[in-house]
Amino acid sequence: MKDFPGTPGTLTGFVLRISQCIFAIGSIASMATTASFFKYTAFCYLVASMCLQVTWSLVLALLDAYALVKKKVLHNTASVSLFVVGDWITATLSLGAASASAGILVLYFSDLGNCSFEQACLKYQISVTLAFLSWISILISSLIMLWLLAAA
Repeated sequence: MKDFPGTPGTLTGFVLRISQCIFAIGSIASMATTASFFKYTAFCYLVASMCLQVTWSLVLALLDAYALVKKKVLHNTASVSLFVVGDWITATLSLGAASASAGILVLYFSDLGNCSFEQACLKYQISVTLAFLSWISILISSLIMLWLLAAA
């Protein structure tokens, strides 16, 4: 397998995983610091999806760090296949959660004018924005993994 930027065991792959993790943690923190996010199912789904994303990205970041320190290659077909499936699953869940939450934001807080508590609305918007940023980095990573698997 070729060594593309962003593949497992490279510095760019490690940076992608860490950025996914940081954006997802920021999304969770922003949403969880509001008093009433649990009233909206889409927001609960966003938090659950981002928790899964943090777990997945952190495990793969640790694998990347281990591979960088030991100078090992993580490009065998079985592990790359697992990375592809995991990335696509988490990317799909993250996109669905971010889109659903963005839809709730637009419906409740813009269309219905139901945002009388400005601080919480801002935190919801920040959380959804960070979730989309996390999804973008997941998408990049999953496309690189698919490209690596196809090049095998």
